[in-house]
Amino acid sequence: LISIVLGMGLPTTANYIVVSSLMAGVVVELGAQNGLIVPLVAVHMFVFYFGIMADVTPPVGLASFAAAAISRGDPLKTGFQAFFYSIRTALLPFLFIFNTDLLLIDVSWLHAVVIFVVAMIAMLVFAAGTMGWFVTRSRLWESAALILVALTLFRPGFWLDRFTAEWTAAPPAVIFDLAAEAPAAASLRVGLEGDTLDGRHVSSIFLLPLGPAGADGATRLSQAAGLDLVAREDDVIVDMIAFGGPAEKLGIDFDWRVTHVDVLSERPPKEIFYLPAFLLLALIALIQRRRA
Repeated sequence: LISIVLGMGLPTTANYIVVSSLMAGVVVELGAQNGLIVPLVAVHMFVFYFGIMADVTPPVGLASFAAAAISRGDPLKTGFQAFFYSIRTALLPFLFIFNTDLLLIDVSWLHAVVIFVVAMIAMLVFAAGTMGWFVTRSRLWESAALILVALTLFRPGFWLDRFTAEWTAAPPAVIFDLAAEAPAAASLRVGLEGDTLDGRHVSSIFLLPLGPAGADGATRLSQAAGLDLVAREDDVIVDMIAFGGPAEKLGIDFDWRVTHVDVLSERPPKEIFYLPAFLLLALIALIQRRRA
């Protein structure tokens, strides 16, 4: 909502500058507080999408008003009609956040081709579900099933997360071993909590860079993340923060406590949920073809 308000009355370039500078950091912090590390490019796509939606959102929908001037229609009616057309796709920007594969982040060429094909099918199915027409006019349950198929193809990991969590919380003491064993240029998901200088309590998850491999865990965290940690009995405490380093830029402060370290869980690939989605899609197509 704030991105839409900020984007009202702005051309595209100015729109991006405003929403990315004011809203991107908010979304990143919001995700971290809820255990979701979001790539910055995904956040920029998210806020920019909703900023652009301001062009068709009354009462300042410039694109709608321009279209109404050409068609000689009522500007407000045109604006509301355009808004209802575009609100159907309001779910799509959330997919940039929850399935970064769609932005081709850390994927192979083969995986990229599969994502392209599946995403194209999912967009067509999503349009068919929201328009109420696939092979023929859809019944209500068919439209709901088509939208379910589209969202499953867009984010198959949602269903896998219902059965097994993506991350397992390891105790703080293993952070040095995990940092030492991680490959070069890897990152470590670490939960930290503590008070800031202004007295605000923070409990969040941070993505700490580890840099080149070969050194012990404490050295990699110190050199790459600018974070010196010390073990005190059962706790791991932030002892020193490098000035201008990644840890300071993330907002980490002195004497914060490591709450846990996230480790990837062993689970099947999320793409297995493509199979039931395509089977349901084929069933709907068969039913509608017979009815047609």
